[in-house]
Amino acid sequence: MAVTAEEFEEDNPRSVLDSVVIRFAGDSGDGMQLTGNQFTLATALAGNDLATFPDFPAEIRAPVGTTFGVSAFQINFGASGIRTSGDMLDVLVAMNPAALKVNADDLRVGGLAIVDTGSFSKRNLDKAGYAENPLTDGSLEKYKVLEIDMSRLTRESVKELGLSAKDGLRCKNMWSLGLIYWMFGRKRKPTVDWLKTKFKKLPVIADANIAALNAGHAFGETAEMPAEVTAYTIPPADIQPGLYRTVTGAEAIAWGLVAGSQLAELEMVFCSYPITPASSVLHYLANMNEYGVLTFQAEDEISAACAAIGVSYGGSLGVTSSSGPGVALKTEAIGLAISVELPLVVVNSQRAGPSTGLPTKTEQSDLYQAVYGRNADSPIAVLASRSPGDCFDTAVEAVRLATKYMTPVMLLTDGYMANASEPWLIPDFETYEPFPAKFRDDPEDFHPYLRDPDSLGRVWVKPGTPGLEHRVGGIEKSYDSGHISYDPANHQKMTDVRAAKIDGIANDIPLQEVEQGEETGRVAVIGWGSTYGPISRAVSVLRDEGEKVSHIHLRHIHPFPRNLGDLLKGFDKVIVPEMNTGQLVTILRSEFLVAAEGLNKVTGQPFKIAEIETAIRARLED
Repeated sequence: MAVTAEEFEEDNPRSVLDSVVIRFAGDSGDGMQLTGNQFTLATALAGNDLATFPDFPAEIRAPVGTTFGVSAFQINFGASGIRTSGDMLDVLVAMNPAALKVNADDLRVGGLAIVDTGSFSKRNLDKAGYAENPLTDGSLEKYKVLEIDMSRLTRESVKELGLSAKDGLRCKNMWSLGLIYWMFGRKRKPTVDWLKTKFKKLPVIADANIAALNAGHAFGETAEMPAEVTAYTIPPADIQPGLYRTVTGAEAIAWGLVAGSQLAELEMVFCSYPITPASSVLHYLANMNEYGVLTFQAEDEISAACAAIGVSYGGSLGVTSSSGPGVALKTEAIGLAISVELPLVVVNSQRAGPSTGLPTKTEQSDLYQAVYGRNADSPIAVLASRSPGDCFDTAVEAVRLATKYMTPVMLLTDGYMANASEPWLIPDFETYEPFPAKFRDDPEDFHPYLRDPDSLGRVWVKPGTPGLEHRVGGIEKSYDSGHISYDPANHQKMTDVRAAKIDGIANDIPLQEVEQGEETGRVAVIGWGSTYGPISRAVSVLRDEGEKVSHIHLRHIHPFPRNLGDLLKGFDKVIVPEMNTGQLVTILRSEFLVAAEGLNKVTGQPFKIAEIETAIRARLED
């Protein structure tokens, strides 16, 4: 039974808030990602909706105490629907001066900064670039600052366990987590259980972290806090009933690929080469052998893609994964899959570039690469997921299209989605309609480029099928026999039919719907990928004010849904927020001759709601 806000407040004497944005920040060795993940688990168990944003440097171990070595984990949680990791911070937990330096500007005026004074030594201040101590020079006057010597209190909490001072200080993240658990009414038991499991073979380390966690919680209960620092509670969110779990985009992609292969009745072989931020998909799939999944870590990106093509030639589902630089190396192999017309799923977890760029930061700058980035006229299907949970269904759809149309399909996600998490309603798999792969077994009038009359996908033959022995390769083939052909008219025909096959996918996907608003109006905000959350929230704010603004979000990017052009022409203005310099804008203008305007950002950080809201307001005032 749902609990009313009034009933909840009567049972909880703490101050009640609707939502909170917290960021844990410290050195890359301070365990901020672990701390954030544990707070996320406790928050999910408390029934709040949430969205997270892990943010960390690319270096394995950046110099301690420097600003470019700061690691952070942000979580937005609340009693109502949460669609982004939040804009301005309500609480910043800064474990050292560098963490404060990097993150203070994101703290809202009047927000709470909790700082470890034990780390504010002259040496650490110099490393962070502070000429004066910000705790004493007045530069933090617009915030509430809670100064605690967490370093000393952590060492005291574990001293009876006989740890060295260095090892004891490593428990500081658990001390800070205990304090935040007290402040927001979170239960410690899930974290205690996790610590006991993780450090089962090192019980002293488990006990030390648990002691620090309890000490931080006890400090909150017993210390005389400043009047403006109190304990809060956030009521459970009113969400659709069902079984939920927190899921990252990488997890959901892995599960979606497995689900898709099950629906296609195929074994899957995942061929990959490690690269940030795509490696996690390989890690998850490596533990799923019981679902008919094989994983292969190749020696390089080229061999990973070629191995996946070999898998599909052998009658299973070949999947490969990378980020933009790795996809560039796979390009020739993807062209081979286009030529031989075999199913291939390519997962591209985009990151900031070019070249090595910012490996752990997010971007959407591989859209041109996905749609156009191959030699010759080489069309493939391109899909984009919108959120961590949506990665599951998008991966299933990628498998469906690849196996039905005998084509490579590129699934675009990005670094933010891959690492971020959200509550995911675990679907009833029985409701998914199977799409069994079809294999040719009739030798009569066979050649390898016979086509399905509806999909134009060529026949798929398992090697060893009697009477259907054949070979395929990258040199152009005859439309009528499958033999090598240099005939000009045949090349024209094969090029046209490969394009028609991909274009025909538009007849097999849903018409484009409007996420919010009407199908005509003053402004349409159209997005793709992880911009979904901030666009959705910005549009809902403006619609609550009575503005005629609509939100359209794309999953199918190549080909587009067949009604998209007419839909866009029903709006006076079209705004396209993207974490690139305007790639979808260019494609929309070229495809539909609409005067789309870009709202572009390439900072390695996701859009803030306020950035999109401000841009929409400016267009409404024109």
